Amino acid sequence: MSQNILPADKATDPATAGGKAASLARLQQEGFDVPAFFVLLPQAVAEAQDDKQARRRLNREVKQAAAEIGPGPYAVRSSGRAEDGVEHSHAGQFLTELNVTAPRVLTAAETVYASGFTGPVETYRALKSSGGAEAPAIVIQQMIPARAAGVAFSADPVSGARESAVISATTGLGDKLVDGTVDGEDWTITADGTAAITPDAPEAITEAEALQIATLARRAEETFGSPQDIEWAITGTGEDARLILLQSRPITTQLRAPARPDPALTVFDNSNIVESYPGLVSPLTYSFASYSYNRVYRAFVALLGVQEAQIAANGAVFENLLARVDGRVYYNLGNWYRALAMLPGFAMNRAHMETMMGVDTPLPEELTASIGPPPPTNRRAKWAEYARMLRVGFGLLRQALRLRRTKAGFMTRLQDALTQGPDLSTANLTELAATYRRIEGELLDQWDAPLVNDFLCMMGFGASRKLLVKWAGEAGAEFHNDLMIGQGDIVSAEPAQRIAALAALVREADLADALQSGGLPAMEGHPEIAAAFDAYLEKFGDRCTEELKLESIPLTEDPSQLTAAILAGARRPPSEKDAHPAPNWRALLRNPLKRAVAKPICHWARNRVRDRENLRFERTRIFGQARRVFLAMGRELAALGHINTPRDVLNLTVGELLAAAEGGGLTHSLRALIALRAEEMAHAATRPDPDERLELRGAPLIRPSAQTTKPEDAGQSTDILRIATGCSAGQCTAKARVIRDPRSESLTPGDILVARNTDPGWIAVFANASAIVVERGSLLSHSAIVARELGIPCVVGLKGATDWIPDGAQIAVDGAAGTVEILP
Repeated sequence: MSQNILPADKATDPATAGGKAASLARLQQEGFDVPAFFVLLPQAVAEAQDDKQARRRLNREVKQAAAEIGPGPYAVRSSGRAEDGVEHSHAGQFLTELNVTAPRVLTAAETVYASGFTGPVETYRALKSSGGAEAPAIVIQQMIPARAAGVAFSADPVSGARESAVISATTGLGDKLVDGTVDGEDWTITADGTAAITPDAPEAITEAEALQIATLARRAEETFGSPQDIEWAITGTGEDARLILLQSRPITTQLRAPARPDPALTVFDNSNIVESYPGLVSPLTYSFASYSYNRVYRAFVALLGVQEAQIAANGAVFENLLARVDGRVYYNLGNWYRALAMLPGFAMNRAHMETMMGVDTPLPEELTASIGPPPPTNRRAKWAEYARMLRVGFGLLRQALRLRRTKAGFMTRLQDALTQGPDLSTANLTELAATYRRIEGELLDQWDAPLVNDFLCMMGFGASRKLLVKWAGEAGAEFHNDLMIGQGDIVSAEPAQRIAALAALVREADLADALQSGGLPAMEGHPEIAAAFDAYLEKFGDRCTEELKLESIPLTEDPSQLTAAILAGARRPPSEKDAHPAPNWRALLRNPLKRAVAKPICHWARNRVRDRENLRFERTRIFGQARRVFLAMGRELAALGHINTPRDVLNLTVGELLAAAEGGGLTHSLRALIALRAEEMAHAATRPDPDERLELRGAPLIRPSAQTTKPEDAGQSTDILRIATGCSAGQCTAKARVIRDPRSESLTPGDILVARNTDPGWIAVFANASAIVVERGSLLSHSAIVARELGIPCVVGLKGATDWIPDGAQIAVDGAAGTVEILP
């Protein structure tokens, strides 16, 4: 090309080619899809105005350059040295000519050139204090036959939010959108890919295209190192669609100051806790759970001999054992490891803790390297560590020997806390707050029996399993699972047994149809059935679906789930599950010395598993009492006119609720606070659950746009066969019933239950299932323990099971091998 024209690859200097051309050249070099262009230098246009021969020569050069970049029509744009700059964009001040044919390119360039000296541009420069008139270079760019076009900002120029990209789109060319002739449609794309549109119905682009445009804007921001304002166009449809970047310039409006780099890693995981707190969790539930974990585990490490000064220094660890991500509860894994690291022997106990918590993937080495004391490097440090281990070991042994007495004391305090105190139905706000404080002081601060047993269970279960696997290989692992079956006194299995007994009574009395049509009054005249039903509610009335969530409705208020389970069992022909044979130790371990060592260890671990499950039922009763106290406080606040309904307290925290009763409140408008939380919960309900493991960089401000997730690993699988963790031996072939909410869905007796996660409140569904397949969980999950107790096959940890297995499909489950197969 001549000295009057710069090809795209030479237009990199804004001092010569102008800001717009230099940006386009940079984008082209970085691999962006940019329309072909060249640059007409301003001095050439100036010379041609006064010299006809020079103009004819320049016209030939321009036509040749246009032909080289491709057939027309063309877009002719200005490219001033200050245009599209960091401080001043000059957006819309220069003239742009579109759909220009090849013979008219020079004429259009002269018009655009002249626009650089007009009144509007001079006024803009004066307002921005950007100097006097300056001749612009001219960009001649191939026109794009756009199906849709528009502008996009990699950060929100109105709110200043850097995490949100904003898009304006219209059909056809984007010039009418840029000059304000049409409104188009507006999209907001958050960092996690959530798209919102105004108006509601997209016409110009699809959501997928909006996400691509947002990505394009963010790529431009990465290229130039600052938030960008881009123009884009889309041609074609389907596989032929092409997203093209027309220009990019810095956003010159004031944005929020960028956050300082923060590489700190935080890992959240809900593999196990999702059983207790599935799905959305109210602020009241989360705050009560988080506060309980804080108080309980502080007391636990003190019980094992950790010095009070060390506990106090790690206050933030205990305060943040849990996290709430988009309304869902997670473990903050790093803090659990830090808490465990206060005890000697961290490396060994870490593996047991991961098994107990159902954690498939250990923490990244980057994080674990900073947790716990460094390994002792000299003799004195080693002996000090041994002394610590010995001290905690003796403390643990003392607690193990006293466990029966500790449990008795705990049960006495529990019973007193649940039965003593004022009548909740008539208590005032002050009395109700005092009742909660008593639960806090007498139980949460003295949660000794469950904690000691849980820790012993963690160690015993892990050590006994490791021992059997070491001595008997895979057969030892299967034997270990079977050994947990048929203990007979696990309270978690009792509801299913009672439901089966009630179903038998209803079947014998031929009462099923009457019970279904007439409800509970149909039990009148059948005192044995009515008494058994009332006895169930008396003992297990707090055991409902999502029972640890304070917002859940207990069976005492709505027994419909229980009635449905009884009816389903009553219509099922009487049957007996195969009894599991007694464990054959001799067949597993022929060495009598090994048997003598393994049997008592496994028997002890088995008792700890049983006690762990039974003591968790007592936790259900405490949460049930807390629910009643908090809702009674809501009743009083509503009566005083501070809130609208008693259940509004679910959108407050425990601290806020107590402050309202005890005089420490920071706001006089509880209604406004409740409305804000309700709105946040409503928005969170529209989004799918985040992944079970989240890894975040920097301070983990909990909002959807802050999430960074890892895709779930489907494990060993084919299209029809997948392998996960077998928890309860047995084989079953039957129809799959995919259930997401047992309160509104049920299964036919004999179906195989397929669920994302379960909790103890699912027992009414368990009672009629022939096998269980769960996406989440571990060997010590509630679903695994109850399945072993009920003697039905169970597979847990099968990622994506509810999406992979069609509802109603015939499947085969092997609870020992951990296989699930979809049959033709």
